[in-house]
Amino acid sequence: MDTIILVIHIIVSVLLVGLILIQHGKGADAGAAALGGGGGGGGGASSSLFGSQGSASFLSRSSAVLAMLFFITSMSLAYFANKTNRIESVTEMPAAPTTMTTEKPVPAAPADLPDLP
Repeated sequence: MDTIILVIHIIVSVLLVGLILIQHGKGADAGAAALGGGGGGGGGASSSLFGSQGSASFLSRSSAVLAMLFFITSMSLAYFANKTNRIESVTEMPAAPTTMTTEKPVPAAPADLPDLP
């Protein structure tokens, strides 16, 4: 479940960044009106795909939906990250399996070794 939400989160974040980069700022309209407004050569916003204000509302609504999905996936990833089993102490770690049937026992040290000084 975590992996699916993480993949959706990454896709939504990339789409959100791309959608925000496509949008133009509020000051861009004033610049477009000053450079090309008035007599025949400028603007062209009414002949765009979404109409004069349609693209701004479509892009802003799409970015709002993607931002909502981004926050939902962020919160769900935080929830699932908190639910993982964490080992807080060494005593809580599971014991290693003691099945050593294939290994040979370690021979004992010979008794005739000299004492250390």
